[in-house]
Amino acid sequence: MDFKDIKELIRVFDKSELNKLRIKEGEFEISMQRGFEGGVTTVASSPMVPVSAPIQVATTQATVSSTSTASEDKTTPTTNGITINAPMVGTYYSSPSPDSPAFCGIGDTVRKGQTLCILEAMKIMNEVEAEFDCKIVEILVQNGEPVEYDMPIFVVEKI
Repeated sequence: MDFKDIKELIRVFDKSELNKLRIKEGEFEISMQRGFEGGVTTVASSPMVPVSAPIQVATTQATVSSTSTASEDKTTPTTNGITINAPMVGTYYSSPSPDSPAFCGIGDTVRKGQTLCILEAMKIMNEVEAEFDCKIVEILVQNGEPVEYDMPIFVVEKI
């Protein structure tokens, strides 16, 4: 599926009355769900389409080396642990809408596959999911703040 097909699929989904749609074709998979302020939530992954690269949560040690990027000034973890980093550039949202409760908070235990936050990029809401069972130790980003690729957003302890 190419970018043109994906755009058309999103347009058709947006005009339909469907709430969820999931298509899997070989290694390509796209899921869409209505939810964030009536918008369309889209998560697409395919190694063949660079625009919709896989959204993966990277883990690293919370200690920041001297070769870190410019985001080091904003996000130096104060607690030892594992960080969950932003899989893409976007705007961080802790909940699906301003009136909804946050997906997770400090001290919460989350399970593998559970949504941690939403990163908005180009009006598309991308859910960031936990790659493993863990406990949230620290949230390093405030709601509505921009995040950079590979920027630490959570400090967690593996369970």
